[in-house]
Amino acid sequence: MSIAYLNGEFLPLEQARISPLDRGFLFGDGIYEYIPSYDGKLVGFRLHIERLQRGLVELKIELPRSVDQWREVFEEVIARNGGGHQSLYLHISRGADNKREHGYPKGIEPTVFILATVIDPPQVADPALARTYKVSTKQDLRWGRCHIKSTALLGNIMHKQSSIEDGCDEALLYNELEEITEGASSNVVVVKDGKLATPMLDNQVLPGITRSVLLDILAKYTQRGIEQRVITLTEVRKADEVWMTSSSKDIVPVIELDGKQVGHGKPGPIWQEIMKLFAKHRFDY
Repeated sequence: MSIAYLNGEFLPLEQARISPLDRGFLFGDGIYEYIPSYDGKLVGFRLHIERLQRGLVELKIELPRSVDQWREVFEEVIARNGGGHQSLYLHISRGADNKREHGYPKGIEPTVFILATVIDPPQVADPALARTYKVSTKQDLRWGRCHIKSTALLGNIMHKQSSIEDGCDEALLYNELEEITEGASSNVVVVKDGKLATPMLDNQVLPGITRSVLLDILAKYTQRGIEQRVITLTEVRKADEVWMTSSSKDIVPVIELDGKQVGHGKPGPIWQEIMKLFAKHRFDY
């Protein structure tokens, strides 16, 4: 039985209830974080909470808690669910009012929910064991504030479902200029002639935590570096390697794009090199 956290209480998931007037339910008025934990060790926790706090400020939701206060709650959820490999999903909505109105109500308490789920072991730097993706490209039809990790994910979900119907694992999105933005639930890295690049951060791109950790690891432990710049759809189709990154995936090599083989159709040598470093340092953040 999974033990959840809801508004200060630890309770069986089956007993967790919110009001139908909760603005997260009515409007998707909230934000979330997904944080993996392997053998009780959280990945990128400080970075996740810092992004959460930036999102709360943008949405004008007041919830003053420090990184250490959040960590204490998360560690208790992990312990109550038996440790091991877990994902922790943190969902914060503006809360429940006594009526349905679009404007932000005053004087209501945010709803805070944490769900623990058993997950697979982390990605390893072994091409024979690596999780790989087949990906299809889609024009990005989501809203214009994708830098906010909003719980209103319908646009992402529709893109993801479209890729599933293509027989793929993920969608790779591009804007009206055929510039790559991100995946439906991931960031993107392309490799060509040994050089790495990823789309620059703007309102079209979520500042992913795995992306951030990857950039820091590349800067500290390699001479490769990575360019943050515009990447065209044509360029990604000619790449030697394509990776998708997220907290739920680590760094996943793409072996097929729109039905065509990427590189040699298997995890590439640069992915293997960088994945070893990522696995070594994933808990440093």
